[in-house]
Amino acid sequence: MSILPTFTTTRLMLKPRNLVDLPACLAMDRDPAVTKFIPGPWSDPERHDAFVRERIGTDFGHGLGYWSVFQHDHPELFLGWILLTPTDKTKSQVEIGWRFTRNAWGKGYATEAAKAILDYAMETLDLDGVVANIDHENLGSIQVALKIGMTDEGLQEGDGDPCRVFRAWRNACKQR
Repeated sequence: MSILPTFTTTRLMLKPRNLVDLPACLAMDRDPAVTKFIPGPWSDPERHDAFVRERIGTDFGHGLGYWSVFQHDHPELFLGWILLTPTDKTKSQVEIGWRFTRNAWGKGYATEAAKAILDYAMETLDLDGVVANIDHENLGSIQVALKIGMTDEGLQEGDGDPCRVFRAWRNACKQR
């Protein structure tokens, strides 16, 4: 299993997600506002629990996975998570994504955490690029992608629903 680093930003701690975070992840996903743009087993408690456990236990490859996000001032308060995972089994493309509790919205936490993980992807993992597939109506996540320097590549069909594709390239990240 790949060991993920812990990150500290100005206001946040990003720790590898583990089973201790399971209750907080489940509670966050049960908020319909949080999962409005994300299909999943959120309303079926058994499938939801199994889904999150499976994601926590998966080895996504060297340096890839999920980080739980906490405030420095309140390290017991789960704010959400950031992911850096392959988009498919071939691992030809790596995706960055985020989900935060509603009480964490509008405070810049997603941007701060996502920037740390994007920098890690480019500088430490030496990835050529990272993608974010975001529901075309999810304006909050679209703003995060733009704020961390990702380029909007427009609408594409994803699983039958239109999504906006954002991409960051290593050379562009070095110039920010």
